[in-house]
Amino acid sequence: MTTRLFLLRHGEVESRYHRVFGGSRIDMELSPDGHQQAERLANWLARTPFDALYASPMRRVQLTLEPFRRHFAGEPVILPGLREIDFGDWTGCGWDEIQARFGMSAYDWLHHLEHDRVAGAETLAHFIGRLSVCLQQILAEQAGKTVAVYCHGGVIRGLLSLLLSQPLRWFEHVEIDYAGVTWVDVGVKKAGKVGNELQLLNFTPWRDLP
Repeated sequence: MTTRLFLLRHGEVESRYHRVFGGSRIDMELSPDGHQQAERLANWLARTPFDALYASPMRRVQLTLEPFRRHFAGEPVILPGLREIDFGDWTGCGWDEIQARFGMSAYDWLHHLEHDRVAGAETLAHFIGRLSVCLQQILAEQAGKTVAVYCHGGVIRGLLSLLLSQPLRWFEHVEIDYAGVTWVDVGVKKAGKVGNELQLLNFTPWRDLP
């Protein structure tokens, strides 16, 4: 019995937070482009009959899923465990500031988090642990169904790590764009074995469709 998960990142955030580590501490708004991306994403998702909708409680996610609610009859299930990772002392810093202030490359953020080099940040063990709880809940409640999960770039990387049994650092340089779609089928039977299959990675309806 295959469960189909659509992992959806929020739309573009307001301009003052572009290339800034916001994480779970900054509850930012969407930019005007972000609202348009959310509309395009919702219209693309409308072609698929979803059985359930789960979401992070953070405002940028809630604003992104709002257009989709026109196409979805039920109520979203809000899971606090789907909020973005806490970047500790990096919170509010631009990507270009990290090297100057902390002597580290922002592009290696997962590597630094993995080795507890970001002061005050959430440990990766805690982050993956809370995502695992959310994933187990979703799969238990929606076995064999089609599910939309509105969340964050870091969360999608974490969920992919769990679903595909790969180290989280493997996804450090995998792009997860604003309002992007990543689709994973869970519990696929092939050749007598059961596994998970990545069907779509970082598809952006607002950019990839005319």
